Amino acid sequence: MAQKTRGFTRKKALSFLLICGIILLLLFTAHSVFGKEKPLDLNTPEGREAYLNSLGWEIDRDSESFRSVLVPQKLEGIMAQYNKIQLRQGYDLNKHLGESCRQYCYDVTNYPGGAGKVIVSLYLQDGKIIAGDVHSTAVNGFMHGLSRTDASPGPAPTAK
Repeated sequence: MAQKTRGFTRKKALSFLLICGIILLLLFTAHSVFGKEKPLDLNTPEGREAYLNSLGWEIDRDSESFRSVLVPQKLEGIMAQYNKIQLRQGYDLNKHLGESCRQYCYDVTNYPGGAGKVIVSLYLQDGKIIAGDVHSTAVNGFMHGLSRTDASPGPAPTAK
């Protein structure tokens, strides 16, 4: 009687590799389809609200105001001071001199310490943030960057 070979044959090895390859391909495809979050679309109110929520801010979406804004050709005075806030958070209006952008403003509903009316402003160009701030409307108000960790208010930029 002939004895059966129970070893690992070339055919079994190729079948094993093929099955492993298919499994890896399925896992990779599933991860790339389901494993990544879609980037926020800042061109929509929902996208802007989600972005601000990710920074810890709650807003009244019904308070949204919008306008087109032209960045000055030169940053002087208040605008130079404002750009210092932007530089601290990774934006630079010097890259957008003379360009137009869209400004969206919202009432902040969860600013700490009862600071009165507080507004968050986002400046967008081609769906990307080029600047932003959180500020109070009080006469001796404050202004700081978008991060909630910046919520120790400093004075607003003033004209010199």
